[in-house]
Amino acid sequence: MPRTASKVNFMINDDVRKEFERLVPSGERSKVANEALKKELNFIKRKRLTERLLLLRSKQGLSTKEIVAALKKDRTRVSSL
Repeated sequence: MPRTASKVNFMINDDVRKEFERLVPSGERSKVANEALKKELNFIKRKRLTERLLLLRSKQGLSTKEIVAALKKDRTRVSSL
């Protein structure tokens, strides 16, 4: 399946831009920026999911062991699809 790309416009601090341009060759900047954004978005997702799990845990009275077991079961189900 071919991947598509879109040009986006956003602001970054001058010090970040300067270091980015100094450290990353021009032909690799989109790739590096894309990978960095993916990592940050995954971090945000995990943080939000953790917050939701903690909320559910407090409401439902689930133990850590029960939560881990449910996650393992779900991961096994998803990986087999």
